Amino acid sequence: MINSVLQSLQDPHLVASFQRCCGLFIQVEERLGAGCSNAHGNASGSPGLAERAGVARGSERPNGERRCKINGTHPHPHGQDRKDPHGVGECAAKGRPGYVVKNYFFYYLFRFAAALGREIFYITFLPFTYWNFDPFVTRRLVGVWAIVMYLGQASKDIIKWPRPLSPPVVKLETRVDAEYGMPSTHAMAATAISFTFLMATMYRYKYSVAFGLMASTVLSALVSLSRLYTGMHTVLDVICGVLITAVLMTLTYPFWDILDNFQLTSPLTPIIAIVMPFFMSYTYPELDHYSPTRGDTTIILGVASGCTVGFWMNYQYGRTYEPTGSLPFKIPAITLQIVSLAIARFLIGIIVLVATRQVVKTLSLKVLYAWFDVAGHDMQARKRLEIEVPYKFATYSSIGFNATVVVPLLHQLLELL
Repeated sequence: MINSVLQSLQDPHLVASFQRCCGLFIQVEERLGAGCSNAHGNASGSPGLAERAGVARGSERPNGERRCKINGTHPHPHGQDRKDPHGVGECAAKGRPGYVVKNYFFYYLFRFAAALGREIFYITFLPFTYWNFDPFVTRRLVGVWAIVMYLGQASKDIIKWPRPLSPPVVKLETRVDAEYGMPSTHAMAATAISFTFLMATMYRYKYSVAFGLMASTVLSALVSLSRLYTGMHTVLDVICGVLITAVLMTLTYPFWDILDNFQLTSPLTPIIAIVMPFFMSYTYPELDHYSPTRGDTTIILGVASGCTVGFWMNYQYGRTYEPTGSLPFKIPAITLQIVSLAIARFLIGIIVLVATRQVVKTLSLKVLYAWFDVAGHDMQARKRLEIEVPYKFATYSSIGFNATVVVPLLHQLLELL
């Protein structure tokens, strides 16, 4: 009974049905050859599979050619050609089944929701919260986010369950198609951030907890459903992602204050915050093919490392930047002056972070290329463990440190606090 339920929740046709309910339909041509495989090594041109999925058939894609053949000898166990480390291949790049959008409201809604689980959201939302809202809340967001994401990313490469097949599923994203699917880290991150924000503020600020609970639930649900709409996860992937996060938050919540006090006051904090995340990045589970999960995990741990050192340093010098007064705090009315200050802080901060990323990334790559005697134009070398982990960790830990230390000092210098 349980096995049958789990199998049904893993069925890609269930994902395809949800996509069709939201107005997203696949296009499969009759002349698409059986020799063309999708990213999971399955024939993309099977009319029977497409018909069983109830997909719509349409005209050719704008680029014309739909027949293709993966270059290589044997498909990878995860569905990727060994000569194609990205798992894209000629077939996936040129012959991926097209799609028809019949409901643009859901299309843009879920594409936007999917973006909330990517790097661009983390590198903007977390600093914005620190600069314009409450560093106390940001510390909890960063800590929970790093723990949840590391466990989620590592679980993918340990469990090694593939993503949904296409067809019958429409896949709207290509970069993460080389990753495994279980659990959905988008669902984990959305659940962790939204409910951590709620739990960190519900007793600290005066506002309607019912409204906060509703907003957290809606945000988490939207991001989770976006992973089905974009065709990147099965229903079971998403459910497990949400449940794992709920368990982790429940188990760690009693220790949030203890850990926060430790990271602010312990003289060991800088050492632990740098050594442990770097070691976790360097010993990340290895695969027999390249996957962006290791690099993405290093980015997350690097940000958390730099932020933690920054939190500790600010506390040592009495610059916590937290609101003062008696609890619970009253949320100030939104005025033009407050909005203008928030925008100014954010823009200045983002400029600093973008510059930091560019400078540290360039310098760290030059040093590593020289150390390992690698040609500077060799882009594939960036995927090597001994280069990818150090340069990404150095780059994003610098971003985390500057976001928490340098940018607030610049705001103070410019009288924007």
